[in-house]
Amino acid sequence: MLAEASLSIWGWGSLGIVLFLVTFGPFAIFYFAFYILCFVGGGFVVTLLFGKSNSEKYLEQCEHSFLPCTSVGIPKCIEEMKHEARPIKIDRRLTGANIIDEPLQQVIQFSLRDYVQYWYYTLSDDESFLLEIRQALQYALVQFSARSKETDWQPYFTTRLVDDFGTHLRVFRKAQQRIAEKGDQMKDQAEELVDTFFEVEVEMEKEVCRDLVCTSPKDEEGFLRDLCEVLLYILLPPGDFQNKIMRYFVREILSRGILLPLINQLSDPDYINQYVIWMIRDSNCNYEAFMNIIKLSDNIGELEAVKDKASEELQYLRSLDTAGDDINTIKNQINSLLYVIKVCDSRIQRLQSGKEIDTVKLAANFGKLCTVPLDHILVDNVALQFFMDYMQQTGGQAHLFFWMTVEGYRVTAQQQLEVLQSKQKDGKHQTNQTKGLLRAAAFGVYEQYLSEKASPRVNIDDNLVAKLAETLNHGDPTPEIFDDIQRKVYELMLRDERFYPSFKQNVLYVRMLAELDMLKDPSFRGSDDGEGESFNGSPTGSINLSLDDLSNVPSDDTVQLHAYISDTVYADYDPYAVAGVCNDHGKTYALYAITVHRRNPNSEETWKTYRRYSDFHDFHMRITEQFENLGNILKLPGKKTFNNMDREFLEKRKKDLNAYLQLLLNPEMMKASPALAHYVYDFLENKAYSKGKGDFARKVPPLIQKTYSDPDHCRVAAPIDDNVDDNIPLRVMLLLMDEVFDLKERNQWLRRNIKNLLQQLIRATYGDTINRKIVDHVDWMTSPEQVADAVKRFRDAFWPNGILAEAVPRRDKAIRMRTRVAGKTKLLEVMPDELKHIIGAETTRKGILRVFEMFQHTQLNKRMVYVFLERFLETLFPQNKFHELFNKLHSRSKQMQRYKQRLHSTQAPSLQKR
Repeated sequence: MLAEASLSIWGWGSLGIVLFLVTFGPFAIFYFAFYILCFVGGGFVVTLLFGKSNSEKYLEQCEHSFLPCTSVGIPKCIEEMKHEARPIKIDRRLTGANIIDEPLQQVIQFSLRDYVQYWYYTLSDDESFLLEIRQALQYALVQFSARSKETDWQPYFTTRLVDDFGTHLRVFRKAQQRIAEKGDQMKDQAEELVDTFFEVEVEMEKEVCRDLVCTSPKDEEGFLRDLCEVLLYILLPPGDFQNKIMRYFVREILSRGILLPLINQLSDPDYINQYVIWMIRDSNCNYEAFMNIIKLSDNIGELEAVKDKASEELQYLRSLDTAGDDINTIKNQINSLLYVIKVCDSRIQRLQSGKEIDTVKLAANFGKLCTVPLDHILVDNVALQFFMDYMQQTGGQAHLFFWMTVEGYRVTAQQQLEVLQSKQKDGKHQTNQTKGLLRAAAFGVYEQYLSEKASPRVNIDDNLVAKLAETLNHGDPTPEIFDDIQRKVYELMLRDERFYPSFKQNVLYVRMLAELDMLKDPSFRGSDDGEGESFNGSPTGSINLSLDDLSNVPSDDTVQLHAYISDTVYADYDPYAVAGVCNDHGKTYALYAITVHRRNPNSEETWKTYRRYSDFHDFHMRITEQFENLGNILKLPGKKTFNNMDREFLEKRKKDLNAYLQLLLNPEMMKASPALAHYVYDFLENKAYSKGKGDFARKVPPLIQKTYSDPDHCRVAAPIDDNVDDNIPLRVMLLLMDEVFDLKERNQWLRRNIKNLLQQLIRATYGDTINRKIVDHVDWMTSPEQVADAVKRFRDAFWPNGILAEAVPRRDKAIRMRTRVAGKTKLLEVMPDELKHIIGAETTRKGILRVFEMFQHTQLNKRMVYVFLERFLETLFPQNKFHELFNKLHSRSKQMQRYKQRLHSTQAPSLQKR
């Protein structure tokens, strides 16, 4: 069917074509195509002409009916921009105090003028953008002011600020100690100190390290940009913050225009030195303090700068043509300058050669040092602390403590009897009560130092002790009751080779002379100023390095002692029944059987001794009072009032006491405290243990107060002392003195005296209102007048006379070095003599110079400024988690990454073992 259909179609088509060609001819097809083309072209031309004429008419009608007459877009836009904008009203109130708002508005105006307008007006005359920036800044300041008014600033100024400064000083001190332990003479010691400082910081902070921000300008700028953007997010309305152009402008103004120059200025050591000199400008420079600084200086740049200036002054004086009385004055000045040059040359040569005093020679010359009598030592606070340390090392501290306790008893008894006599004159009778208190105090002294149970016991003539006991039992106590024994104890300490004679040959004696300022420099013998006297010691500036080396005295390791608790048995009141059981009113106690093994070079011994928990407790009290540092290391298991005879509890206590014993007998522990061995041997001997604490001694505070110092690798904010309570000035002063003068490493008796002195000083000056005065002072510091004054100082510093201050050229190195010397001299001069008498001249000098040296490193100063800024923002915005934010901003620290790697490497083996 399909084939037939297609055939018919082709047939009919062919027939049609043939008929067309026959009818019209062979050229008809070309004519037909030409006619069609002419028809289409004519229609197109007619349509074009007709449509154009009609469109023009229609557009003319529309233009005259509703479309306004417009000009070309760009000229019209320029014309509109030239039109005068309507004035925008700005509320100039910022903080609610006109005295603050006026200088703040000037700061805003100067900032916009010098950081934005100078380039913006080259692009446009439209001020709306500038006004929007100003409004944004003002809004942020309003929010900032509102937050500040709601914040309690007293904890920040009295606690956090002091804690941050103390922690910064502690990190610096630890960094110095670590470099000193390395002992290498490094080419760039300042750079090494900075690196070590941030190593110690990350070990102490554990969460953050600010090395990148303080050492890399690029990272510092990025940190400030991020911080300013966060502040703008908090302070600006969301709409303004989303405006990126304006936000970036404000961020750059705050970070690079205000914060960065301010931080750089506050961190400049030369600026700090000039500020120190200005702060104590009323104090005149002392020649002796200046010469001490020169002799103690370890900076060759300082010495060369002083030498050059002295040489310049010397040439000027020699060029003068004078006569009469003036010539004598000039000669004296010339001699003084020649001596200064001589001292500088000598010190420079010593530093360049790297030679220090030979410690063996120093030890051999101990006997040639000046002699301080024992009676002077016992009444001088500074000297007494060194003698006390020595007596503790030799095990003779009981004699010294007895002498001091008797002195205290005598003073107290005299005061009590004087009060008693005055009351008797007034008709009041309290004789028996007063005498009873004195008798109890005298018995307490006797029991603690002279009785058979005393440990350690003062070894003295038994006849004198028996006579004293007779007097205590039958006679009335008097202030002079212990005088005979006290004289004997004094003679024993004076003449016994173990005590005062050996003390004069010990390194502690030389340290004592240094603290008393009784060491002279032999290098300048025969000088014109009369400082030629010498005790054949070492120079004051170098003595401490040698003393540190000499202080490492080898300990006697020939005796080895091992002990462990082998069993727990039950006994009654008598803890030394051989079978372990006795009856006394049915009281049952647990006894711990301790197996002791002592090995000597020629013999070995093993025995068992039995101790109650109360014996351990008494022993712990005694050693922690005698050796203060043990309180942080040794932890005795706590007491339990109920179910303390439970089998499981006793087993746990046995394990804890065993751990206590093993830590106590650690060789390093015994080596650190040589005198501790005597107490340990006495406690572990196979005999009845005599408690060293009688009732009187348990109730009366010990002579050597126990204070728990913070571990080295932690912040300073831990409790300073159990007795400080909430006394703000005492806490602040103790904290600063602890860190500046390193008192926690010193004798705790000295620290207790300092605390008592500070308490008396504060109470005598301010009474009980000191805390209120401090709160009032903080309120005054944050008052509108003081804030306005700070803003004005900032304005005048950056825009003096309303003009942007030019960058101050860096001063010449010689001038900066001489400024350092002047600053150190001023600081030493302003230190009161009373402080030197309390803690020692050498300790005072070291502490002051340590603080001054800390401010001589720009990177470290920046770290302190940023810490203060971070704490300020954390206090101002407590709900915005700034602490976590700063940790994230500092997370790229290289020191932090190394610390985490070391921490991971140390923890990995323990995890694998598990």
